[in-house]
Amino acid sequence: MKKLRLACAQISSGGGIRENIGKSLMFIDRAVAAFKPDIIVFPESATTGFNHKMKRSEVINAFKNPDNFLAPVLAAAKTNRTYILYPSYETAKNKKDIFNSAFLIDPKGKISAVYRKTHLFPSERIENGGMITPGDSVCVTDTPWGRTGIMICFDGDFPVLSMKMADAGAEVILRPSAFLRSYEIWKLTNQARAFDNHVFVAGVNQCGTDPKGTLYYGNSMIVSPTGQVLAHARGIEEIICADLEPAELQKITYGSKEKRKYDHLKDRNKNI
Repeated sequence: MKKLRLACAQISSGGGIRENIGKSLMFIDRAVAAFKPDIIVFPESATTGFNHKMKRSEVINAFKNPDNFLAPVLAAAKTNRTYILYPSYETAKNKKDIFNSAFLIDPKGKISAVYRKTHLFPSERIENGGMITPGDSVCVTDTPWGRTGIMICFDGDFPVLSMKMADAGAEVILRPSAFLRSYEIWKLTNQARAFDNHVFVAGVNQCGTDPKGTLYYGNSMIVSPTGQVLAHARGIEEIICADLEPAELQKITYGSKEKRKYDHLKDRNKNI
C-alpha cells in the first residue's frame, strides 16, 4: 500500500436528485481546496437520501444510465483529478431491478468499479415492501494506493464480507452509510472490521434529514487497522480527512514501533 489521503464528505441528502448532486459538487470543491485528497467518499444514497419519496417507477427511470445521472460528478472527478466514491440507486440492465450501489469514479472521469449492496436492511427488501434487489458479489479493486474494498452501511454488520475483502487483498475498506442505530454500534462495527482484518475503514454517514424527515447523526470516521479513530466528524455537514500511512498496517498498536506478530487472516483455523 502507498500513502493515501482520504476525505469523507458528510452531507445531508434531503433534496431532490439535482439539488443533492449540486450540493455534492460543492463539497467536492471544498474538499479539494482544503485537503487535496486522493479520494472523496460520500454517504449512502447521496443522490436521493435513504428514505426518499420517489415511486419505484420514478427510481427506475431516473437511474437507468450511470454515465448520464452521474455526469456532473464524473466531470468533477476529472476536473479535480481525484477519485470519488459516489453512492446512488442504480437500475439493473433488465430495467426492472433496483440496486443500492456505490460508484468508484477515477480521475479520468470514468467509473472504474461498482459495488451493489449485498446485505439489505429489512426495510429495503422487496418482501418487506422495499424496492431493492441485493447484489451478489464482493467488490475489491486496484487503485493507485492499493487494493480497496467497498461495502455499504448494513454490510458492515457482517464480518464475513469484510473478511472476504481482506482475503482478496483489500487494505482499505470504504463504507458509505445512512446509519440510524446507536452510535455505539456504528463505532464498534467500524473499529471491529478494521481490527478484524488489519485494514483501514472509512465509515461515511448521512447527517441531517432525508426527504421523509428521517434524522441522521453523522459521526463519520476513519479508523486505522489498530482501531484508532484517525478522524471523526460531528453531527453536521462537514468534511474530515486523514492520511493513511502504510506502516500502520503492520503495527501492534498506535504510537508504537513494534510490529504485529499475529495475522487474523493467516492465523484463523479454517477447519472449523
